[in-house]
Amino acid sequence: MRRTGWNSMILALMVASTAIAHPPESGYHLLRKYALSPADGSAGEYFDYIYVDSSARRVYLSHGTEVRVISADDGSLIGNVTGFKRDHGIAIASEFGRGFVTDGANGKVSIFDLQTLKVTGDVQAAPDADCVIYDAASKRVFAMSGDAKSATVIDAKTGATVQTVGLGGGPEFAVADGKGTVYINLEDKGEIVALDSHTLEIKSRWSVAPASAPTAIAMDREHRRLFSAGRNPQMLVVMDADSGKVIQSFPISSGADADAYDPETGFVFVSTREGMIHIFHEDSPDKFSVVDAVRTEYGAKTMGLDAKTHNVFVDTADFGPPPAPTPQRPHPQPAPVAGTFRVLVYGR
Repeated sequence: MRRTGWNSMILALMVASTAIAHPPESGYHLLRKYALSPADGSAGEYFDYIYVDSSARRVYLSHGTEVRVISADDGSLIGNVTGFKRDHGIAIASEFGRGFVTDGANGKVSIFDLQTLKVTGDVQAAPDADCVIYDAASKRVFAMSGDAKSATVIDAKTGATVQTVGLGGGPEFAVADGKGTVYINLEDKGEIVALDSHTLEIKSRWSVAPASAPTAIAMDREHRRLFSAGRNPQMLVVMDADSGKVIQSFPISSGADADAYDPETGFVFVSTREGMIHIFHEDSPDKFSVVDAVRTEYGAKTMGLDAKTHNVFVDTADFGPPPAPTPQRPHPQPAPVAGTFRVLVYGR
């Protein structure tokens, strides 16, 4: 090979090495802001999980007594799923034309029709029913209840309860690998449990140290990497989904409540109550780098990722002073102001 050929090869290798060592800046910034009206029948303002159905171009927003459904493209209102006392998580089983919503205050999971957005049935769950996910491998829905330290398992096709599984700790959020395993954060134990979605047996139980109090969890399914965000200390932990080995950990701001992984860009996102979206990059399955920390607004702790546009949705409201402390809540958070609910869209 001529010297010019060698020089070109060396230059190409240098460029590739630099790209891996220094991933590009995220470029994420506020694109749009949607102000939404108060929830019907709600005495105050409350919001929780966000679910983005990228294929259907819908964003499902947990909003107190309702689930608000808006367009992922322009924020226009598609409709509302109503009849809740205080809803939390949303799961979508598109192949059965059904959605599932947890109502923690009523201790149930409601099933709704994706076309009409009408509730078609309820499934009894434990009090404090919170996170809910759909596992395509087993065709089952898993609803987590922190107070009961259990998961209610539902057949997505029939709507029948399959089993209630004791988890040995309070679950916060879960993610399915699509191959028959559901990974669940146990906030009070500082652990992740790996649950077989077919046999409903716990296969593994791993510590998330050096993090603790894990809340949000996401997954790179191709490379078998878990991303668990903890609140005490405030850290994101990258783990091997097969061995539970901690690969890397990173400090984050306070109040982590959601994270997401984008397989096309290699970005890992973590949103926090403090008003920050932390962005990391998967340089390789064993090497992750800090890319960005995008300032949002206080309270914008829940998040959804649009896999088509790579936009990130968070929601929040204005906040007043915190309520008076109680024995049950000695350190209450500032209270959101009714009628100020809004969605913020970040992208490049």
